[in-house]
Amino acid sequence: MESSGESWASSSRTRASMQGNRSRDTRPELALRRAVHRLGLRYRVASRPLPEVRRTADLVFTRTRVAVFLDGCFWHGCPVHHTVSKSNSVYWSEKIARNKARDQDTNRRLQEAGWVVLRIWEHEDPQAAARQVEAAVLEQRRRLAV
Repeated sequence: MESSGESWASSSRTRASMQGNRSRDTRPELALRRAVHRLGLRYRVASRPLPEVRRTADLVFTRTRVAVFLDGCFWHGCPVHHTVSKSNSVYWSEKIARNKARDQDTNRRLQEAGWVVLRIWEHEDPQAAARQVEAAVLEQRRRLAV
């Protein structure tokens, strides 16, 4: 991406801020993981449901084939909270569009492989989201036990 030697960031401050963004163990992710764990569910963290596909889910229930993605409002274009960047807006609108397309492709690939995919927004209540995860895992257990 930096083949010309110049940064993709609109400023050195922007670049420093972007490099400081965590890809995992964010506050919303930790809250969701704690809530799911309190319900007695055990899972893998930051794992690839399909090893051959470079897509990482935030929580993966391998036995029941449930993949949970906790999507950030900015990065994944939340219809409620996403804001348009004031600087470098063309780059960011294209980036968010690519992220959304990749999310849809990931959902399709996982569903075709027999996985249940849950997408949870970072602004959602962790306890309510955990109950949603629990319901999906229990439903899959019932379905797979038959």
